[in-house]
Amino acid sequence: MSTNYFGFAVADSMFPADCTIKKSAITPEQARELVRDCKMCLNPSHKATIDAARVRFGIEVEIPEKPAQISLVTGDSVLVMGIAGLPRLTDRHEYTAEEVAKATFKFSLYTVL
Repeated sequence: MSTNYFGFAVADSMFPADCTIKKSAITPEQARELVRDCKMCLNPSHKATIDAARVRFGIEVEIPEKPAQISLVTGDSVLVMGIAGLPRLTDRHEYTAEEVAKATFKFSLYTVL
């Protein structure tokens, strides 16, 4: 049985030592549907980014108390929301509507074959 995860990045340590990975670009609408069946591998310190995904795309996820450590196996997937253009939050804890509107969001599905 395969497992699907949702996060903001992939790490080399997630994947088996020797595997083939398929990367597929998906639409925000597809991501919104897929995320319903995903386990979260989000960092709770990225709450502002998670809120931006909710506001911009209606993606509703629970924020875990701590990020999951995942080890993918054949058939598993990671849905990744990549974001460009959001500033680092150094003196505040949320993005403005204007910042979220200007940012570029890209969704990718990485699957271990």
